[in-house]
Amino acid sequence: MGLTYGYDIYLRSENVARALTEVAKLAPPERRVPPLTVTLPGGERVVLPFTSGFKSDPVDCAGKDRITLDTSLILPADEAVRAYAEEGDLPVEDGRVRIGYVYLDMFFPSLADPRYVCLDFWAATSRMSRLFEASGAIRKVFTDLAKTAGAVGCLFDTGDGAPERVLWGTAPDRTL
Repeated sequence: MGLTYGYDIYLRSENVARALTEVAKLAPPERRVPPLTVTLPGGERVVLPFTSGFKSDPVDCAGKDRITLDTSLILPADEAVRAYAEEGDLPVEDGRVRIGYVYLDMFFPSLADPRYVCLDFWAATSRMSRLFEASGAIRKVFTDLAKTAGAVGCLFDTGDGAPERVLWGTAPDRTL
């Protein structure tokens, strides 16, 4: 298996819908699939331009520890993103590049701290993982998302069991 780098955003459960609404703003404007309705553990519903298991069937998070969404995100093109786009023959449009699939695992509660939900955005390939690490523009997208969503922290995770790198806010308390 290859590299699976990602961004972990920790937030209180009441901020999950806001975070998902902000993530949806990063999606391509044209839709190839029907929207996905996600019902959060508290009953709040969010309609998203993504899939789960590559299907648009409604997802109910009640009683589940983990839900995975398949996302495609349009991200700003800094030097690292432009090189990624060129190598993959991806168009740069309006200074942005469509990156996907980026998987989004939602953990209810987070594995690190049961007081929070974790939104774990992870790269689908080793090449994308290296991009996640190299791009300051992508790092800023995820730290800005954390701030806007009212998160307590945004961490970079190399998926190898090593401690995550805190990029914004604080790390969850692993001693609970």
